[in-house]
Parts: sequence; C-alpha cells; structure tokens
Amino acid sequence: MKGYVEAAEAYFRSKIVRRTIEELASDYEKLDVMAVLLAWDAETATHRPRVPNEVVAQACAEFPKAFVGFGSVDPLKGEHAVAELDNISFMELKGVKLHPSLQAFAPDDERYWPLYERCEELGLAILFHTGTSGIGAGQPGGQGIRLDYARPIRLDAVAASFPNLNIIAAHFGYPWHMELLAMALHKTNIYIDISGWAPRYIPAEVLRDMKGRLQNQFVFGSDYPFIQPERCLDELATLDIPEPVLKKVLVGNGQRLLGLS
Repeated sequence: MKGYVEAAEAYFRSKIVRRTIEELASDYEKLDVMAVLLAWDAETATHRPRVPNEVVAQACAEFPKAFVGFGSVDPLKGEHAVAELDNISFMELKGVKLHPSLQAFAPDDERYWPLYERCEELGLAILFHTGTSGIGAGQPGGQGIRLDYARPIRLDAVAASFPNLNIIAAHFGYPWHMELLAMALHKTNIYIDISGWAPRYIPAEVLRDMKGRLQNQFVFGSDYPFIQPERCLDELATLDIPEPVLKKVLVGNGQRLLGLS
C-alpha cells in the first residue's frame, strides 16, 4: 500500500503502527474483541500484489479467539474471481471484501451478477466499501480513485436482485449516508457498519436510526489501524445508546450475520 497509505494517514491524522499477526492477536484478545481480517485483491486496477485469502485463513485458524476472516476477489478478473469464491468458502472465511473505488468497478453493472449469485449460493456476505475514501484523499485527482463507484445507491440493484445475499455497507456511505439509511429501511439484507469514524463524529441521522428503527442492521467496526478499537468503544459508551441496542451493534448483529456462536 506504499503511496496510498501515506495519504490515508494524513486523512485520519494517525500513523500506522506495524504489528505482527501474533502481536495483533494478543492485542485483541486482551480487549475481548474479535478482529475481522480482510484479504485484498485489486491487482487489475492498481497493479499491486494481493493479500492472499490463504494468509487470512491461516491467521484465523491459528488465532480463532481473536480473528474472523473475509476473503477478497478482484471483480475485473471475471470467471477467475467467481471460481475463487469456492476456495474462500472452503477455507471457512465468512465473506468477501470488495472496494469498488480502488478496484475500479461499478457494483451495479450486471456483468458482476455471477459473482453475487455465487456468494449468495455459498452463504458468503459481501462487505462493500462505501462513501468517501481516506486512500487518495488530499491528492491531485485523488490518485485516480473514483468515489462514485462507492456510492451506496449502486448497491440497491444488487440487494434487490439477490435478496438472500447479505450486504454490509462499510463506513455508512458518507456523504451519501441518507440514501443508505433509506436503502436499509427498504431492504433487510443491507447492513451498515460504523467503522472509519470516531463515534462522536457519526452524523446525527445515522445515530438516530442506529438507536431506533435500524438497530438490527448496524454492526460495529473500528477501521483499525487508522482508528483504534479502544477509542471507538470508549466513545460509543458516551453516546446515550440504550444498553440492549449497544449489545446488538457491538455483538449480536455481527454474530447473527456471520453465523458466530
């Protein structure tokens, strides 16, 4: 991620501290928090090497109390991407992470329907990056990264066409969070993750629906290493969220979504 990560560090005003897998597992076990590890494949658009699905699967196998994993495929690889989904399922990863802006694809283009269809068949959730991006932020042309690919409304056709596919919209789609809230109210297979924001800065409209009518469709995340989970947990505790709702967002919804005990 060299060349990308520096812009993200400036955007989040946070320097990344490199940790080994063992150190990271220890950190999360001490917090009694489970980390979702993400594989990475944007080779076609970025010409950068993958973080292989096997690396994530091995870490989850070695530290099952600390980690749960999502694989990744490059949608621009077509049939090869679809075939890799079976490998992701075989390795017992829980879903697939896609980043439309960095992978340079439009999620609502029907050429990607076979990818979603196979995820639905295999019971793999898809975690989509939505909204703006710290990667490329503050750079000329945003380093060529298009935000429009990550606008939440592009996921509406996907959710409508694949009702048994669980879709997680990361970072609540800011600045298009209102359209994402409307989509989640309309389609129960859309989930919203609050990672990437210090909780005290989450927009009031998002907090209102998280506390109220969408409390069963919100899931917790921090966006580590840019934002530390300790900070997120501490700030969430100050936001006057009813305890039963907070338990759903922190634990219950994620357990149900990913089939965790």
